Amino acid sequence: MSSAKLLIEIGVEELPAVPLLKILDKIDKSWADILKSNRLDSDYKFDYTPRRLTIRSESFPLKQSDEVVEMFGPPLNIAYKDDKPTGAALGFAKKCGVDLEQISTSTKGKNEVLYYKKESLGVDSKELIEPMVKEWLASMAFGKMMRWGSLSEEFIRPIRWIVATLDDKVVDIDLFKVKSGNTTRVHRMVTNEPKEVSFATYEDILNSGSVLLDSKARESRVIDGIKEIEAKNGVEVELDSELLREVVAITENPAPLLGTFDEKFLELPPEVIITSMKEHQRYFAVFKDGKLTNNFVVVSNAVTNDFSKIVAGNEKVLRPRLEDALFFYKNDLKRGLSTDGLEKVQFIDGLGTLMDKIDREAKIAEVLSTLYSDKIKSKDLILKAVKLAKADLMSEMVYEFTELQGLMGYYYAKALGEDKVVANAIKEQYMPTGDNAELPSSVDSALVALSIKLDTLVGLFSVGKIPTGSKDPFALRRAVNGIIRVVREFNLDFDLDTIFNSIEGNYKEFDYNTLKEFIYERIYKIAKTNPSIVKAVLNSGDTNLNSIFKKIDALDEILKNQDTKELFTTFKRVANISKDIDLESDLKVDESRFTELQESELYNAFKEIKSKDYPSYKDKLQALFGLKEKLDNYFDNVLVNSEDKSLKANRQNTIGQVYKEFKDIADIKEITA
Repeated sequence: MSSAKLLIEIGVEELPAVPLLKILDKIDKSWADILKSNRLDSDYKFDYTPRRLTIRSESFPLKQSDEVVEMFGPPLNIAYKDDKPTGAALGFAKKCGVDLEQISTSTKGKNEVLYYKKESLGVDSKELIEPMVKEWLASMAFGKMMRWGSLSEEFIRPIRWIVATLDDKVVDIDLFKVKSGNTTRVHRMVTNEPKEVSFATYEDILNSGSVLLDSKARESRVIDGIKEIEAKNGVEVELDSELLREVVAITENPAPLLGTFDEKFLELPPEVIITSMKEHQRYFAVFKDGKLTNNFVVVSNAVTNDFSKIVAGNEKVLRPRLEDALFFYKNDLKRGLSTDGLEKVQFIDGLGTLMDKIDREAKIAEVLSTLYSDKIKSKDLILKAVKLAKADLMSEMVYEFTELQGLMGYYYAKALGEDKVVANAIKEQYMPTGDNAELPSSVDSALVALSIKLDTLVGLFSVGKIPTGSKDPFALRRAVNGIIRVVREFNLDFDLDTIFNSIEGNYKEFDYNTLKEFIYERIYKIAKTNPSIVKAVLNSGDTNLNSIFKKIDALDEILKNQDTKELFTTFKRVANISKDIDLESDLKVDESRFTELQESELYNAFKEIKSKDYPSYKDKLQALFGLKEKLDNYFDNVLVNSEDKSLKANRQNTIGQVYKEFKDIADIKEITA
């Protein structure tokens, strides 16, 4: 099929970086989907700058491919009754968009059915470009949209020009009261006059007009410029990836520049300076020998040979930001770490205020500190950390920079002479914040983090705010993941029944089994193993999160290195024989009733295993799986279901004891290969 060179450019006023970056991949994919739905599949390149969204295709089909659609309807005995068409027949004709007379029949399987063959001839792609572009723009769900002039249509920013050419001939498009043409706009500081382009000259004309179209090229220019600054000044620039994406999205002619601020502001915590520069000004922080310096890197979008005024302007803009931050910091230190006011701040409906939450967290911390008293430095310090953890919510600094909550509490605690344990626990109270995020640095901090996560989890379940489907507005799944990571990291015996029984009086009554099942669901997600292994361990009845994962890991590691099919043939037989045995009963075995050598061999080997202490679940499981040969010999030579009832019971108890020992770790009958 013949093809042509397609160029589409949507020229806009500056696109906001964050909404654009959120849907950038979807914008690209949307065009691919539109091509497919219009039977115009072809390779293309999507590019963007703050002022344009561009599609270029070297081989855009000049015509849609023809399409043949076969439609099969109901069988004839359903389509017609007494030689008259039924609703099924009429409905099929309507679906096909034709009269019933145009419907034929065909054979499908063993039935003769109604049949319609629809041939759709491809149309010239030129006729489809306008509706395709319109659909493409409509697919861009930026969130907040705007209208301009007298238009009823919406877009993220006003559209000012449209380039649409096919083999350099203008394709008529009229969108947002803008008619397409073959002229683009270059950098505003170069000229505001339109520039005529062809497919071949498009990128060159933009480049000559100080517009670097390719975002990867803009990113490379920023990185290279920062490397030059580092080499020239002997510094290290923190190349924040999120900030890098933003500056690439807001510049067409990026140029990194080094600026300076007053050294007095280095009195502020580094995170305050970095956050202020990043959030308000999109500056990169600069370090020397691992310490923050009084420099910053700004990425200019200007076209000039003298950047001195741009640097001076950015230095002037930054100063009042840092003055405000320093003012907040000193005021907060004068006030001290106080929770006064939190009794007026609502937490969640049904769970009272933030002060109520702190009180519940302190009660949980009391329980945990008692449970793990041998692992912590001081219960009193943990309780103090819990009570001060949210104090910085009342600070002026956190009011300005909410993302610094906890971190500012840490700095204030340090400055006010609080114990290091307290300060660190305040800083680490929300750790981990994600699956791969940093964990608390000590058991003391870990217990504070656990207290906060547990209260949020139990509290929300107690008032019925339970995640459903993919909805989890309070991030309770993440809270469970965090609890599990902390428990495993610090090797805490974290028994759910013990913990819940100790704290349930702090909450409205609810079914804790619902919460336990929710936690068990997370175990399935977290454990990177065969789900049947997880089920087998959970069926052991263990409610200790730490030992549950140790058992899962041990079982998974052993079974990866075993012929599981052969192994399970034996041990599934053990489970099947034991299914009607009450494992909680005495399971007494009378060795004097053994009549076969294999009975003594198996039972003696089992007793030896049971008498030992094993350093890990893996070691014990290996020993139990080591009974396979003796079990096979036992089953080959010993009739378990003897007609002698007492003999049968003795033999069942032998196998039952083996199964029970396994079941303390995992219910082997649940494991599938």
